[in-house]
Amino acid sequence: MAPPIASSTVMKTMLVFTLMMVFLPIFSYFFSKSVIFEGFFGMVHQSSYFYAAVVAIAVVHIILGMFIYVAWNEDPRPYPQFKID
Repeated sequence: MAPPIASSTVMKTMLVFTLMMVFLPIFSYFFSKSVIFEGFFGMVHQSSYFYAAVVAIAVVHIILGMFIYVAWNEDPRPYPQFKID
């Protein structure tokens, strides 16, 4: 009998990282563009677009790295031991 394909913890992990991949880069782009680069540093619109995109790309790479780390360190699924006579 084959082990189950996906458990609830794997699905929860995938859901969390999927939501992070959707919302965090978008939030970081607009937040860094308006608050950090235009508000705090006083940059013009053309420069703030570029730097905000760099921040969003960095956030995507951080999330991907976190996903790889979590997936790599996940406990291996124990397979049933079959009795051999």
